[in-house]
Amino acid sequence: MYGGATVVEGSMTQGAGQGPVRTETLRDFRVPPYAQNPAHPAQVPAPPPPVGMPSPVDIHPAVDAHPVVATHPAEAYPADIHPGNAFADDEPPEGYTPTARDLPVINRGDTVQVRIETDPASAPVADGLGPLFVVGDVHGYLDELLAALREQGLIDIDGNWAAGNARLWFLGDFTDRGPDGIGVIDLVMRLSAEAAAAGGYCKALMGNHELLLIGAKRFGDTPVNSGAGTATFQAAWLLNGGQKADMDRLQDVHLQWMSRLDAIEQEDDHLLMHSDTTAYLEYGDSIEAVNDTVHALLTRNDADECWDLFRKFTKRFAFRDEGGSQAARELLSAYGGQRVVHGHSPIPYLLGEVGTEDGEEDSRPVVEGPHVYADGLAIAMDGGVTMAGKLLVVQLPLHD
Repeated sequence: MYGGATVVEGSMTQGAGQGPVRTETLRDFRVPPYAQNPAHPAQVPAPPPPVGMPSPVDIHPAVDAHPVVATHPAEAYPADIHPGNAFADDEPPEGYTPTARDLPVINRGDTVQVRIETDPASAPVADGLGPLFVVGDVHGYLDELLAALREQGLIDIDGNWAAGNARLWFLGDFTDRGPDGIGVIDLVMRLSAEAAAAGGYCKALMGNHELLLIGAKRFGDTPVNSGAGTATFQAAWLLNGGQKADMDRLQDVHLQWMSRLDAIEQEDDHLLMHSDTTAYLEYGDSIEAVNDTVHALLTRNDADECWDLFRKFTKRFAFRDEGGSQAARELLSAYGGQRVVHGHSPIPYLLGEVGTEDGEEDSRPVVEGPHVYADGLAIAMDGGVTMAGKLLVVQLPLHD
């Protein structure tokens, strides 16, 4: 029981051509210990695991957390300090609780880490529009997002749109785990208006955490049929890093905006989506059909239907290993484009850079840029900002 609800649905997901891999549908994954402590760990201790939670499977031993010191995001950070733990006035927001996550480590040698050094002026222009940029999972790390957007010249020092007719796409997961998810949504909504006025645009896709926050607000502790017992959106949201400060500040305008987000889009030759899953194919045989189906499900406001949508959008790893390229081709054949661009599964785990087979101590993830894999047909964009990785804002196309 957790928060008055029974809870965790274990799901069997697998990459194409691979045996089943056990993950937890409700707990996306767990942050290594060095990313769990806020600026003042003595004041804001990490919460204990909920009673009754199953033990993680295929998880490597954790190590003691490193001390973290609050630092302004514009400054250079020492190697052992994660900027995601920097808070205004040296204090975390009220109700902020760092969250633990877990994922099996995937030791793969066939992915390519791409360092991005691009000149926006040299990017190809489509239909009179400027260069195309994409943003990986943000998860409430507003300061890191602002810094990354400034670095690419997309916003100015005051946080206003500064990229003229450039195109900017967010791949979803704006809230949970980090300190200011509502601030992230407010920023994206504002930049959308400012970019449009300047002749460009800023758009966003729906991630599984948008579905989770919508469900937690709409349905709370209403039991849903999880397929493996009874669960609730409220319990799932809390287990996945839901922050009280975000829920307290959540307004109808935020809910309406999230509910209208598309699930999948094509931009130039890039098929943009949040999750590295083929579950999108279950919702339509075209981009328009998928988006219309998702919007209709949310409009019907049925808890079980929304839960099933959330559960399917939480699946991952469809493009890894031997059959991954075929899974990517299946999506590209159905929806168009030459490459799948996704977030959702953190790059440090896809590269096996967190944890080792022999149980050695975890090391700080090193993320230089996106990862091109599945025979060059997929690009992973979740740099793992919540695990002291990197919040990625990059220009497309990439060349591996």
